[in-house]
Amino acid sequence: MEDVCEGKDFSFPKQEEQILQWWTDIKAFETQLEKTKDLPEYIFYDGPPFATGLPHYGHILAGTIKDIVTRYQTMTGHHVTRRFGWDCHGLPVEHEIDTKLGIKSREDVIRMGIDKYNEECRSIVSRYVGEWEKVITRTGRWIDFKNDYKTMDLKFMESVWWVFSELYKKNLVYRGFKVMPYSTGCKTPLSNFEANLNYKEVPDPEIMVTFPIVDDQDGASFVAWTTTPWTLPSNLALCVNSNLVYVKAKSKSNGIIYVVAESRLSELPVEKAKKGTSNGALDDKTKGTSGKSKSSVVAYEVLDKFPGSSLVGKKYVPLFDYFKDFSETAFKVVADDYVTSDSGSGIVHCAPAFGEDDYRVCVENKIINKGENLVMPVDDDGCFTERITDFSGRYVKEADKDIIQAVKEKGRLVKSGSFTHSYPFCWRSDTPLIYRAVPSWFVAVEKLKSQLLENNEKTTWVPAFVKEKRFHSWLENARDWAISRSRFWGTPLPIWISKDGVDIEVISSVEELETRSGMKVTDLHRHKIDHISIPSPRGPEFGVLHRVEDVFDCWFESGSMPYAYIHYPFENKEYFNQNFPGHFVAEGLDQTRGWFYTLMVLSTALFGKPAFRNLICNGLVLAEDGKKMSKRLKNYPSPMEVIDDYGADALRLYIINSPVVRAEPLRFKKDGVYGVVKDVFLPWYNAYRFLVQNAKRLEVDGLEPFVPLDRATVIKSANVLDKWINSATQSLVHFVRQEMDAYRLYTVVPYLLKFIDNLTNIYVRFNRKRLKGRTGEKDCRTALSTLYHVLSTCCRTMAPFTPFFTEVLYKNMRKVSNGSEESIHFCSFPEVEGKGGDRIEQSVNRMMTIIDLARNIRERHNKPLKTPLREMIVVHPDAEFLDDIGGKLKEFVLEELNVKSVVPCNDPLKYASLRAEPDFSVLGKRLGKSMRVVAEGVKAMSQEDILSFEKTGEITIATHCLKLTDIKIVRGFKRPDGVTEEQMDAASDGDVLVIINLQHDESLFEAGFAREVVNRIQKLRKKSALEPTDLVEVYIKSLDEDASVSAEILKSQETYIKEALGSSLLQFSMIPKHAVIIAEETYKNISNCDFQITLSRAALVFNENAIIDLYAGNTKYAQALQVYLLSRDHSNLKLEFQQGKGKIKVSCIENQPPVDVVLGQHVHLTVGDYFANTKAS
Repeated sequence: MEDVCEGKDFSFPKQEEQILQWWTDIKAFETQLEKTKDLPEYIFYDGPPFATGLPHYGHILAGTIKDIVTRYQTMTGHHVTRRFGWDCHGLPVEHEIDTKLGIKSREDVIRMGIDKYNEECRSIVSRYVGEWEKVITRTGRWIDFKNDYKTMDLKFMESVWWVFSELYKKNLVYRGFKVMPYSTGCKTPLSNFEANLNYKEVPDPEIMVTFPIVDDQDGASFVAWTTTPWTLPSNLALCVNSNLVYVKAKSKSNGIIYVVAESRLSELPVEKAKKGTSNGALDDKTKGTSGKSKSSVVAYEVLDKFPGSSLVGKKYVPLFDYFKDFSETAFKVVADDYVTSDSGSGIVHCAPAFGEDDYRVCVENKIINKGENLVMPVDDDGCFTERITDFSGRYVKEADKDIIQAVKEKGRLVKSGSFTHSYPFCWRSDTPLIYRAVPSWFVAVEKLKSQLLENNEKTTWVPAFVKEKRFHSWLENARDWAISRSRFWGTPLPIWISKDGVDIEVISSVEELETRSGMKVTDLHRHKIDHISIPSPRGPEFGVLHRVEDVFDCWFESGSMPYAYIHYPFENKEYFNQNFPGHFVAEGLDQTRGWFYTLMVLSTALFGKPAFRNLICNGLVLAEDGKKMSKRLKNYPSPMEVIDDYGADALRLYIINSPVVRAEPLRFKKDGVYGVVKDVFLPWYNAYRFLVQNAKRLEVDGLEPFVPLDRATVIKSANVLDKWINSATQSLVHFVRQEMDAYRLYTVVPYLLKFIDNLTNIYVRFNRKRLKGRTGEKDCRTALSTLYHVLSTCCRTMAPFTPFFTEVLYKNMRKVSNGSEESIHFCSFPEVEGKGGDRIEQSVNRMMTIIDLARNIRERHNKPLKTPLREMIVVHPDAEFLDDIGGKLKEFVLEELNVKSVVPCNDPLKYASLRAEPDFSVLGKRLGKSMRVVAEGVKAMSQEDILSFEKTGEITIATHCLKLTDIKIVRGFKRPDGVTEEQMDAASDGDVLVIINLQHDESLFEAGFAREVVNRIQKLRKKSALEPTDLVEVYIKSLDEDASVSAEILKSQETYIKEALGSSLLQFSMIPKHAVIIAEETYKNISNCDFQITLSRAALVFNENAIIDLYAGNTKYAQALQVYLLSRDHSNLKLEFQQGKGKIKVSCIENQPPVDVVLGQHVHLTVGDYFANTKAS
């Protein structure tokens, strides 16, 4: 393995860019696909985005989810085809061209020519493809851009035709009218999904209008309320609720008589009569119907009360005469439950061309006939037609004021005002939507409703509530789907109709169209096929059939994606049949009413199956302030800026470890991405760097290069921390497999975070001596091999999540492993090798809890870790755990907490009082109303009850049997008599109780001073930017009047200091004159002692007499030899002595005889070696 830099010098973005280039060089993605081609298929459907805009965080989020899942499935033994797709048709493209060319109406397109218009559309579809590929690739996602699919490709469009033809054959297609959200800006109806994308708070007029009742003996008028005055010219009916009570009320001030719902009487105006006004003519300005006037009830005399049902069929005088040709069937009262008593007047005016309920009730009551051409008084641009003579050519929303004025002049205005409400605007043109009946082709979704609900149950969604609530509710209320659009750039409907409407032919393929028409077809867009006619099946005398003008809603195209992207059924028939439904889809929450819905509808209609088996639904990524991300407001950092600063892996983990993967919103914070670098990647990198450094140390020490022991040998290690980390690694693999198989991506990062923390702060930290070789070479290689295999397994486990970082580590680590794959992404996902050791993992977790609790006690009493303490008592009923703490884990507890002894205690009442608490989170749902009684019973449990419960594992309270998981046993500290808090204190997490003896003990002073000295040395090493592998010698010089005091202390603590430093602490008087000093610092009043610490490079120590003897007393030769040896590189000289088994021949000094220099006899490589040798002799 090659040396690696410090974490602070490791640039994650630059390393990622190097990996990206390397992946390109070795064709990593293509190689992975080739290597897995014979494995079972895993089918992933990638929803097509529009390429007319740049990718944002929503795309990166969904793309990351898709990449993680597909990488995981590849590593677990599947072949996963990943092709990018593009949504090329529809409003986004047309709107951009309309804006570019200044197109305002449908007629503008016709004048320009559909061919030119469509080619303009085609020209911009791929404008940002390069930018998309750059951004998506930079995020680490592996997907095929070269073999992508486009909804405008001939093969894709042909499959869409086939889908439609199959629906037509199944009698699931019909032509009708549908009142739909309509964009006058884009001149097309929108789906309900699109209509919900852009709501704004806007003011609108609200008025009450009278409709005099024909032949009413009192001359009364119905009062209807509306917020869309522009629909009044199209009024054909009034609607009441049969079950509401209505009143005939007379104004006490002016005698005018109105009919309204009793509950809405308070909404009528209160005003003195005006001379010369006809029936119903009032001009009351109001701010809205929400503010109720109690005086209204007093101001009106109720003449009669009657149910709404009694009003049905009554005729009234229309407001305008534009529809007088409908007089026989129209201008009467009908009833329906959609009329409510909480707004307006309880009477709704119906204009069937402009309201879904209006259209429905008018059809049901035979005012208009379903299927007949509906009179449409508003054109495609939202302007009144010639039928509305007084307002012809006027844009409807702009005509509101004049229509109100006309109503007022007719004496029919009761009340006028304005109110602010949430109103839908077109998501593309930003113009207000209107509801308008449009002729459309429909898929009869309502016929499929029960089957759709059944198929939904066969799918798995993460999170489940989106499926069970939101999507289920959407399917339950599913309406027939209007799939046609009166537009130009899209897949044309393959419907050819005769002029008289008798012949309808649906074409299913290019071949069929060519056969029926006798013409060659190379493109299915409108300008390429609109001129093609086919003969009437009734014979030539009936002329020819021409195609209807409409194109498909682009949601129909994307819903056809599972078939169209592989050109089914014209190609890949066997492949499709073997692999449908697909295994996985993932998109945002908004797609529950979009792509997820259309996928489900079409697959159910075609095959009676869901289109997918598993689905991950993500929430929205918002700006840090909780608002929608806005380019105009610049309230978020660009994705590439974040990646350039912190790397794509950090961004991936940040968004995966957030509420957004649970379909909740994420407030994006750039600092959060940095937090991932700091908390996950740097500790992970440091553990890896520690492995590399200490593996290289073996070579520096002249030992065999590091080659990891095989996995089977490592697993058999008797070392308790090796056993623990091996078990924890298996638990990690098991957990990630379990969660990934269930598509719960969001649970993985917290678990990884804890694992990395444990690896660095427990395994590496507690194992430093072993890893640095201070417990012998064999033990060192075992520890290094364990760390190697743990990091290797961790990298393979996390490769789907962090593809770059794991590749960086793997590329270096594989250099010491024969037969390994070239890339980590060619490796298999780790298998779970047996069950993890629950006991050892639990014991180590509890040990860390003990350490944390003990640290808390020290902090409370201002006892730093450098201060040794005599005793710590650990109280717990689990004898096996206490055996571990008092046995194999004891040394780590003693060293970490600087206590002299650990006393295990399994007598729960000796130092503790027990208290039982019910676990409300567990019991609440189960017990319901019984919770209070049970909770009181649990809290009343005696010490003996609790001990018995812990032993048996269950207890019955108020007829309910409670288990260990239902009750929390809290252990509180019971201080012995006569002992103060300053002398003994405790801490508990409710499971383990830790007690520390805090009393001062003079005998512990020496150990405390030694720790203080070691602590200062380690800090000075760090301050000097020394690497752990840097060989230095440490000297101490007492600055006290009596230097013997500190010298005696250090002598008594010599073993501890040598273990902590890895070398002896030397007296400053021993430092050679030629030693190179690295750092020097003076310390005052440390445990009442003053001293100086000096760090120097390793320096040779010569036995001058022995060297002079080598040259038979020639001091000049002896001095020349010393100069020569001092000029040599220390590490190379050390290596030569090792290779010569402690002896080297020096024959290169000019005019001097060759001599054999013996290590330990003529020279020592370090002062420490000389000191140890002298001490031993």
